[in-house]
Amino acid sequence: MEKEGIRMQENELRALISLLDDPDTEIFDHVEQHLITCGPEVIPILEETWESSFDPLSQTRIENIIHRIQFDQIKNDLQLWMLQNSNDLLAGMLIINRYQYPNLDEDIVHLQLAELRRNIWLHLMYDMNPMEKVKLLNNILFKEFGLSGNTANYHDPQNSFIHKVLETKKGNPLSLACIYSIVAQKLDIPVLGINLPKHFIAAYIDEELQTPLFYINVFNRGQIMKHDDIYSFLKQLNLPPREEFILPCSNVAILKRIIRNLMTAYDNLGNLEKREEIAILLNLLDDE
Repeated sequence: MEKEGIRMQENELRALISLLDDPDTEIFDHVEQHLITCGPEVIPILEETWESSFDPLSQTRIENIIHRIQFDQIKNDLQLWMLQNSNDLLAGMLIINRYQYPNLDEDIVHLQLAELRRNIWLHLMYDMNPMEKVKLLNNILFKEFGLSGNTANYHDPQNSFIHKVLETKKGNPLSLACIYSIVAQKLDIPVLGINLPKHFIAAYIDEELQTPLFYINVFNRGQIMKHDDIYSFLKQLNLPPREEFILPCSNVAILKRIIRNLMTAYDNLGNLEKREEIAILLNLLDDE
């Protein structure tokens, strides 16, 4: 009985989809809205129809409907992440990743990070001090794996998508610091992100005092920075050493900065449609 119900529902969906080339905009609007409310389950049928269609109008309409369904899912996932899972930075970054790469096999990212963690763990000694641990992280991540700052194309939107950074081994200060801190935390090394204006960095945290022992400029291959270096940098920007600039920031703050970077990147490319969509995600985080 259940299989018959599913088959009937599928037949109804196919009948609806066949109306996507209808020139009557009122009929199309009704069909579009119905398909969008069906959610991600309808995407495989839409994709199948797209592949067998030779009508450019139908194909364009199907692409737009799929994108709207996927974007609605991203918004839902992001709201759920804020409510239940904001302690998991990687999960939040993968949600943003789905905006540009909805069909990515995310296991690839998990496996790459697990491999990096393993390579560091093999050399990790119990009696290492914080500086030695950071030197080990730097050696594996920058020297052996080859992560580096994308100085040639600093504002490329790809710098904000974690799987592309791991694939190309190039990123901006924020994406590199995120990968650095995610891998470190998987090894119980207390490295967290610091929302420094103009230049996102990381810090090795004193677990008793919950304050930075020292800072790490991940964009410059893990260069160690002292507190005075941070104060001097803020002074150059005519900014006071406020806690929000020198203490670890939340994962929500990190995702907001990723989205702002993407907005700037799409602005530079003249892609206002993507910029406006991404701004919707920022508003969701701002509402929190």
